[in-house]
Amino acid sequence: MIRDRTALNNGATELVTRLGVTPRENDVSRSLEQQAAQMRDTLQTKSGAEFDRAYIDNEVAYHRAVLQAIDETLIPNAKNAELKQMLVDVRPAIQAHLEHAQSIRRSLAAGA
Repeated sequence: MIRDRTALNNGATELVTRLGVTPRENDVSRSLEQQAAQMRDTLQTKSGAEFDRAYIDNEVAYHRAVLQAIDETLIPNAKNAELKQMLVDVRPAIQAHLEHAQSIRRSLAAGA
C-alpha cells in the first residue's frame, strides 16, 4: 500500500507541476483535513485491538469515499486527458486497497 501511495503521490505531483496547476483550498479539502484530524485524535485514544479496529474501519471508509469521488466526480468532470487517464489508471489500485482493508477487517472480526 505504501509503495502504491508513494507512486500515486509522485505521479500526481509530477503531473500538476508539469501542467502548472496550483491546488486551491476548498470546502472538500477543508472537510477532508478536518476528518483526518478528528481520526488522528480518535486513534490516539485507542490501543491494541481497539486501535486496530478503528484504524481499519477508517481505511475501509476512506477507500470507499475515494472510489466514489473518482467514479462520480473526478473522472466525469476531468477536462485534461492526462489527468483523466491517471484517475482511470489508479482506480484499480485503490479498489485493491479497499479489498485488502476489508479482508483485514474480516480477520479482525473473526479474531474478536
